[in-house]
Amino acid sequence: MEEKLKQQPSNCIKVVLFGPESTGKTTLSKQLARHYNSVWAPEYAREYLQEKWNNERKTCEAKDLLPIAIGQMKLENTLAKKTDSVLICDTDLLETKVYSETYYSGICDPLLEKYALENTYDIYFLTYIDTPWEADDLRDKPEERLGMFQSFQDALIKYDRPYVLLKGDKKTRLEIAAKHIDELLNRKK
Repeated sequence: MEEKLKQQPSNCIKVVLFGPESTGKTTLSKQLARHYNSVWAPEYAREYLQEKWNNERKTCEAKDLLPIAIGQMKLENTLAKKTDSVLICDTDLLETKVYSETYYSGICDPLLEKYALENTYDIYFLTYIDTPWEADDLRDKPEERLGMFQSFQDALIKYDRPYVLLKGDKKTRLEIAAKHIDELLNRKK
């Protein structure tokens, strides 16, 4: 099982969109992938949990987090082989760890935690809560957005991850993110 959570070596720059739900991560992931004519790894949890909701009318439980993490890493590792420029990740295992600890009384499966901390990325884009809340079957706690944002920022600081805070409209966020990715690509040459 551990091998399924491990990040495989690749030649691309890996970027993570990171932050609370309904803060524009997926929108920006798609924009960045188009901008760089590259690939993006969608958030596997959305597919997994939507199917669970559709079939069982149940929301996420702690037991779902390892299968979600395994699915996320399978996507990322597969897609990282398809580019040598930049891979845009709509989430990562550190985000799953933050959700686990926030929703399940500070608890995180040791395997999930291990790989959330071992897997590395070139830059994180922390999305702020200045986007309108969009409800769906899976999103909850719109009144706790600031607290969730703080949990995500605290994790980036605690684990010394390189990050840039993204605020503003879609165009502004795309411009700021592209500027930082361009810098990474130029250093890679």
